[in-house]
Amino acid sequence: MHGDTFGIEPGTLSAAGRAPLQRLYFKHISLCISLAVPGEPAKQDENSRRGNWGNQIEFILTSVGYAVGLGNVWRFPYLCYRNGGGAFMLPYFIMLVFCGIPLFFLELSFGQFASQGCLGVWKISPMFKGVGYGMMVVSTYIGIYYNVVICIAFYYFFMSMTDVLPWTYCNNPWNTPACVGVMDAANRTFANATSGLAAVARTSPSEEYWKHYVLNISDDIGNFGEVRLPILGCLALSWVVVFLCLIKGVKSSGKVVYFTATFPYLVLTILFIRGVTLDGAINGIKYYLTPQWEKVLDAKVWGDAASQIFYSLGCAWGGLITMASYNKFHNNCFRDSIIISITNCATSVYAGFVIFSILGFMAHTLNVPVSEVADHGPGLAFVAYPEALTLLPVSPLWSMLFFFMLILLGLGTQFCLLETLTTAIVDEIGTDWIIKNKPIVTLGVAIIGFCLGVPLTTQAGIYWLLLMDNFAASFSLVLISCIMCICVMYIYGHRNYFKDVEMMLGFPPPLFFRICWRFISPLIISFILIFTVIQYKPITYNDYVYPGWSLGIGFCMAMSSVICIPIYALYRISRSPGATFRERLRNACKADPKWGPALREHRVGRYAPMVSGAEDGLEVLPLKEKEETKEKEELKEEEEARERKEDVCLTIQQGSNGSTATQNTPNPAVA
Repeated sequence: MHGDTFGIEPGTLSAAGRAPLQRLYFKHISLCISLAVPGEPAKQDENSRRGNWGNQIEFILTSVGYAVGLGNVWRFPYLCYRNGGGAFMLPYFIMLVFCGIPLFFLELSFGQFASQGCLGVWKISPMFKGVGYGMMVVSTYIGIYYNVVICIAFYYFFMSMTDVLPWTYCNNPWNTPACVGVMDAANRTFANATSGLAAVARTSPSEEYWKHYVLNISDDIGNFGEVRLPILGCLALSWVVVFLCLIKGVKSSGKVVYFTATFPYLVLTILFIRGVTLDGAINGIKYYLTPQWEKVLDAKVWGDAASQIFYSLGCAWGGLITMASYNKFHNNCFRDSIIISITNCATSVYAGFVIFSILGFMAHTLNVPVSEVADHGPGLAFVAYPEALTLLPVSPLWSMLFFFMLILLGLGTQFCLLETLTTAIVDEIGTDWIIKNKPIVTLGVAIIGFCLGVPLTTQAGIYWLLLMDNFAASFSLVLISCIMCICVMYIYGHRNYFKDVEMMLGFPPPLFFRICWRFISPLIISFILIFTVIQYKPITYNDYVYPGWSLGIGFCMAMSSVICIPIYALYRISRSPGATFRERLRNACKADPKWGPALREHRVGRYAPMVSGAEDGLEVLPLKEKEETKEKEELKEEEEARERKEDVCLTIQQGSNGSTATQNTPNPAVA
């Protein structure tokens, strides 16, 4: 140790006198190492209490993983060919521009400005906090059944680890006489096989494997039967994976998405290259893209396009607000919203090429039209596509790749759903203990989600899964999104919000987005709502028609998220000050004094420390100029203290090893 570093002559201190000095020395050395590593800027969170993304790439990848999900693979291609093929792209991209990107930007800016989850942001107008609770209810429903779909993909992935895929032939105990396999041991062509079954409808081995072996499906939604233990085990595995990836919140999930958000594109590309080289692939792609321009005039096509954009981007789930809340305050979320929205839609189109190239090959092999092998939903993912994979050389490999891709697509969305719930709970309670022990909250939510998903692993599980898929996130999402637009633009005030965005980004929202937020997007949302109601049909699963009591449960499920809004509004009005209902209503709609940027250094301008006006109805005024000067002096003192600390670090480094490298490369974090 060099005593002259502190101006002390060597040899003048005893051992006892040197001990405290040694401790002080090493304390400063460790401080300098942590703050002044040459050429390596220190990484620290802007919001140390709540945390931030490690970098902006993590946020973009997480948001892409959230928006790009199973629906991009099994719903968009089907909607595209059903609604005019290539002609469907026109209304699809128009709805993206006028509804998808503006709503995406609105939710990202909303969460980022307040650095709060889907509950905390409603300090903007406390009466509408029920919208946040509605988002939580929706995310809960989706999180329950979405993980069941992931667990089934896990099951198929494990079952693909074999020499011959188990759904290739019809010689299994679960097969029926109606089963006709394309690769059957009898070496019959599909045409000959079907001619011998004139009186019996053909079922494929993949369909019978799905219905009779994987699900062992019961005959009624009320007949639960037994729990399918293999599915239950995979469900437990999927929840464990989700929990472990979120154990440290966005700090851990932000690292995982480097793989989960990018690897599906590699798999899609591999499957695409393999698919387009197969016989008949071009026929499938033509069927997918051939435009039927007359359908552009059909309102149903525009309704499907608007609905697909709205639902696939994840608007009104609360996930976008939550993910953006971990951004740094001045992050350019306008740029992010455009990148993520376009990536999501481009992925849907790309997945369509992959799916229909394989289905075209399947139709060519079976000598049937593409329309007879095309499907959507679970039927595409777990029946039609697995059957097509049996026709490929080394089919287990392609099957493993496909289902691994489904797993990763599902996990990307599931991460955000679970994080939405845990963030809302932690932000709402807000104590130091709950923030420090957030992993415990995450574990609790995961355990509850697993328990609630157990009924979906029974023999009637597929009926309940489709019921939740049709009702949990249907018109309720549209209502929630519409009310959010009205609250932000008309209750809080569009001028106020435009100023907030300008304060955060450094520039106001572009004129196009201001017009969309105020007029166009709410109109399109209303159109989606009307379209959803008009086009409503009782749901079915194959030939099974859902009984009335189950549809009643579905409607209750849908209304349970919407009903949160009026119930909380009435509660808030009743608790607000005021002699009359009108006064209470006005006070309940006013922004909470805590609304605004979370960190003190960002609370400038009209968000600077305020004092209440002397009379009711007056605007709150800034603190006196004297107090503002005091704040500036305190900030100046803190800056000087940091500079002194830097000088100490540089002095220690020079005295300890004679190196002055860090003097020419000051640490940006210290400056």
